[in-house]
Amino acid sequence: MCLTAGWNCASVKDMEKNIKTLSLFTVYLATIPLANWFINNVGTVGFPGGPHTIPVGFGYQAPSGVLLIGFALFARDLLQERAGRKAVLLAIMIGLPLSVLVNPAVAFASTVAFGVSEMADFAVYDRLRQYSKSAGIFFSGVVGGVVDSMLFLWLAFGSIQFWQGQVIGKIMMTLVCLFILRGINAVSKRMSTV
Repeated sequence: MCLTAGWNCASVKDMEKNIKTLSLFTVYLATIPLANWFINNVGTVGFPGGPHTIPVGFGYQAPSGVLLIGFALFARDLLQERAGRKAVLLAIMIGLPLSVLVNPAVAFASTVAFGVSEMADFAVYDRLRQYSKSAGIFFSGVVGGVVDSMLFLWLAFGSIQFWQGQVIGKIMMTLVCLFILRGINAVSKRMSTV
């Protein structure tokens, strides 16, 4: 029975789904320019012309955008689940020029690394998700994170000095997001049985 006065329940559910999808699409896109902004504004500068870095554990530092890129890789997988491959590819195509607007100094490196790593993440997740969404999220995040780290650092700074910190930071963010998702799913299942 529909309790929404004047609305067809199916249309309300469709509207809610569309709002959630658009929100996820927007969040995913926001991570791209925000990560580039972090690189110039959050953390400490280790050498002239270098990125702002943050500690990520185990004695390693990474450019501060690492946290947002780790989240972006996760959000990309969620967007694919909710909206499909075409929405992800559209988001990637919109996201590439956004990175140029926010931080022109690293725009080329960011654009190339983002495009290549997102496509690597996309390919791995697309293959693994049919077996296990959690494994797909984790392993695609690792592959995307390594590809993004190596390409970005080399192209932006001519050095892969922070690659270990980049990979650690992205894997940590992927794990954090995965645990949050599992918690949300567990709460949703409990609430649906009530």
